[in-house]
Amino acid sequence: MNKVLLVAAENDALIKAKVGGMGDVIRDLPKALSDCGISADVAMPEYGFLKDYYCADKVTDIEVSFGGAMEKISIYRIPRPESKAQVCTANGSSEQHSWVYLFAHPMFNQADGSIYTQGSADRPFADDADKFALFCLAVASALVQGKLGHYDVMHLHDWHTAMIAMLRECVDDFASLKQLKCIYTIHNLALQGIRPLTGDKSSLCHWYPQWFFANQLDNLPNGIVDPRYPNCANPMRMGIVFSDKVHVVSPTYAKEILLASHPEKGFYGGEGLEQDLQLKATNQQLVGIINGCDYTIDDNHTQNTADSARSETQQVSKSQSENLTFQRLDLLSTAQEALIQWQKYKSVVSSTDFIANIRVDQHIRRYTNIDSSYPGLLVTSVGRLTTQKVMLFLTKIANGKTVLDQLLINLKQQQPDALFMLLGSGDEHLSNQLKTICAQYANSIFLNGYDEQLSQLLYQQGELFLMPSSFEPCGISQMLAMKHGQPCLVHGVGGLKDTVKHDENGWVFNGDGIEMQANNFISQFNQCLQSYDTLPWQQIKQQASNARFDWQTVAQAYKDHLYN
Repeated sequence: MNKVLLVAAENDALIKAKVGGMGDVIRDLPKALSDCGISADVAMPEYGFLKDYYCADKVTDIEVSFGGAMEKISIYRIPRPESKAQVCTANGSSEQHSWVYLFAHPMFNQADGSIYTQGSADRPFADDADKFALFCLAVASALVQGKLGHYDVMHLHDWHTAMIAMLRECVDDFASLKQLKCIYTIHNLALQGIRPLTGDKSSLCHWYPQWFFANQLDNLPNGIVDPRYPNCANPMRMGIVFSDKVHVVSPTYAKEILLASHPEKGFYGGEGLEQDLQLKATNQQLVGIINGCDYTIDDNHTQNTADSARSETQQVSKSQSENLTFQRLDLLSTAQEALIQWQKYKSVVSSTDFIANIRVDQHIRRYTNIDSSYPGLLVTSVGRLTTQKVMLFLTKIANGKTVLDQLLINLKQQQPDALFMLLGSGDEHLSNQLKTICAQYANSIFLNGYDEQLSQLLYQQGELFLMPSSFEPCGISQMLAMKHGQPCLVHGVGGLKDTVKHDENGWVFNGDGIEMQANNFISQFNQCLQSYDTLPWQQIKQQASNARFDWQTVAQAYKDHLYN
């Protein structure tokens, strides 16, 4: 049996250890690989709370020279839990378990328990780059010293772990790692972890002064320096150049990234690294495999609650309407509880949370007093607040309004009882823009944070999921919505194009340039509203629910095209 070590920043098998789709991948992949005869362990930061929650066993301490000082990292391990709330002890031999190795150091911890920091505009990625540079050094050192056992493959995920590939290739102390096949998966090419080569505490020469010197930067190995910024190191590029194979998370995205990005035209491709990716493709070292989705728990219960309430005649009984109203109230109560929990680490209540709480309360009162009629269309969107995810929402159209303004106006006109709920955290500037827009419309609630239970309820209860990403390597949100019978309206790029089929299991818009994309998004949204609750709508909902992107097929593709 091949043994694989997955190295990643996120892992949704554990509590509060997920931010995006990478967490879902690291949660589901080990079990799927096991079914294919491959043993997969995970190495990740401990983040200051995971070892205590899971009563982790201590494996060892290692010391590394980092930033000119000796740092001690403690390594713990736990058996991969069947559910994230489960706390279990290891029984039997170590070969019977899929392990999660937790690397503990104060630099990996934040007071609020979050994984990533927002950083600042003048020092982007600085704090995160520091901790992941140390994490990479710790993992590489642990492997060289045999602290984690024997592996055939190390599989690195995104820029957070890419410096392991660089250490393996460029530093003699880690040359023994070349005996392992090195696979590098790109989950988000836009986030590259770029930092200066020198002159800053968060820089290559400060992290690793024993190997990289400010007076010898002209002799750095090709693959370290960013091709656009010659004074900067690029971890994403390191992962691409120094790995044996590069994996991206959808076939369409594997083609898009070979082309240069033209954001002014609304196209996002290689993000400055297209030449390195082209070389990998030429050498048959670039592989596009779509991510999977876990259907094991919900396979017999994926139908959207609003859809399942309807009979073949599309009528909803009084009792069914009351049940749907109760579910809507449960969703809003969960949103209200999330808003309260988000205040734990805030000295003052943000205006965004204040507005959201008022809106939630207004709709709770509305649904409490509703008669036996159906509570109205629920439009949803869940995702990180990045330019990638929300730029088209914020794009201005000919009348001077943003796309989101126009969507909410049209929603009110065509579906007066409808509600739009947007859940997401991330860029503060983007969240302020979304707050300003949503505050103007009573039919919208912007929830500026992330809550797992709330997100699940939005996937389960929503009836139209919006995902207008400017680019999308794979996307997991559309899969999660679809498995619950919620059809999606998406931009036809990357993994969205590979999973959502227009007028079959959802709706797709395209466009040459940002202006056309924005207008086509609005036009398709209007068409969706016009067809709401019709027989074709119900058929598309059913096809969305029936779609399958199973991990078993994905894991077999990993085995055939990445690990062998």
